[in-house]
Amino acid sequence: MSTETEISELLELDRTHWLHPQGDLDAAPGLAPQLLFERGSGSTLVDLAGRTYVDAMAGLWNVNVGYGRAELADSAAAQMRDLAFHSAYNGFGHAPGIRLAARLAELAPGDLEVTFFASGGAEANDTAYKLARLYWKLKGEPGRVNIVSRLRDYHGLTLGATSATGLAVFWKNMEPLAPGFLHAPAPDPYRHDPASGMQAGEAYAQALEKVIVDAGPETVAAVVAEPVQGAGGLIVPPADYFPRVRAICDRYGILLIADEVITGFGRTGKWFGMQHYGVVPDLMIFAKGVTSGYLPLSGVMLTRSVHDVLRLLKGTLPHGFTYSGHPTACAVALRNLQIIEEEGLVERAAARGARLKAGLETLRRHDLVGDVRGLGLLGGLELVRDRETKELFDPALGVGRRVFLAALEEGVIVRALGGDVIAMSPPLVITEAEVDRTVEVLDRALARVGGEIAAPA
Repeated sequence: MSTETEISELLELDRTHWLHPQGDLDAAPGLAPQLLFERGSGSTLVDLAGRTYVDAMAGLWNVNVGYGRAELADSAAAQMRDLAFHSAYNGFGHAPGIRLAARLAELAPGDLEVTFFASGGAEANDTAYKLARLYWKLKGEPGRVNIVSRLRDYHGLTLGATSATGLAVFWKNMEPLAPGFLHAPAPDPYRHDPASGMQAGEAYAQALEKVIVDAGPETVAAVVAEPVQGAGGLIVPPADYFPRVRAICDRYGILLIADEVITGFGRTGKWFGMQHYGVVPDLMIFAKGVTSGYLPLSGVMLTRSVHDVLRLLKGTLPHGFTYSGHPTACAVALRNLQIIEEEGLVERAAARGARLKAGLETLRRHDLVGDVRGLGLLGGLELVRDRETKELFDPALGVGRRVFLAALEEGVIVRALGGDVIAMSPPLVITEAEVDRTVEVLDRALARVGGEIAAPA
């Protein structure tokens, strides 16, 4: 535990020297939460002042096996002693990368068998888009360049991934975006209009098909989609949505890319999110949970048929990153996957997720809770001004952020997403008591914020 003076010095150095990702650039000192963490164990974090928190976000959706896993540190240290790094360019390789690629082929659904490694989810997304376009050029259809994403999808914040991401907050002041990216509506059952005469899954699938048809199917290389939309509001699509999307892609000969960055490696109660819908994509993007965040690693998996087409290039693949297939990251990933399997964490995520969802359902007693949703250990509450009309609060009120801050005061970390959605994504090792504490703290936070909103000015 650090002294108040030490903490104050660190906070000042932080303010003056570190430009944080998605940080509040105009927040006055002391008005934005600044937590400096020192250590963690399981689902618990400890800050420099010695205060403990239940991390109901698992870092950033990714610390699947929990904090403080000495096995992963030992794996990294052992690999670093032998071979910390070497480039994987020009056919160079190493045992951890080969074994990890083979293990992923065993775990992935269908015939997803070949992996290109990168460092983060955005890199992997950009890789998938480029490979999709290369695929069609090698197939003799160079006009297929468009990538169809969905509004409220999040695919990362490199230029290509930002252009695919369907959240306007990340476009503003960053224009022009990369060309060749189109957006269909988000498959949000809560916002579906029954007056359309169709069930939600059919309506949203048809809306996506319309984007393809309007663009011209002969111009579309791929559809990219999150199995559960994470940063866009924790949106779980209707059960029939992805089977319909798969059928649409097949009808027009379009590749389907699943972005499993958040949903992969047990998060949803299955190894991969698309398995809930019985759908196998042509390319699958992964990151985050593959190492539980202990080291940066990501990748794109390809079906054998996609890989066979890419091999028609008959030359050097014009794409790569310095840290593609980093041997230490691959060694940690192998040990991480072993932990997930040996400790039954996929099944545990399903069981703990059911408990979390049941607890969140009890929070409907608060007038500002409009919708409760989740899949496995992904949970969300949508906060609304009016339940009948589903009208959102004025953004200036910052209702979601106020709930987040109220929970933080009681030592529980959740996340407030745009549109006043409270998101949870705890480590797969979270205990029943920690699940219950998260719900209880949210209950009090909602009551407090609801009372403040209802009180006369």
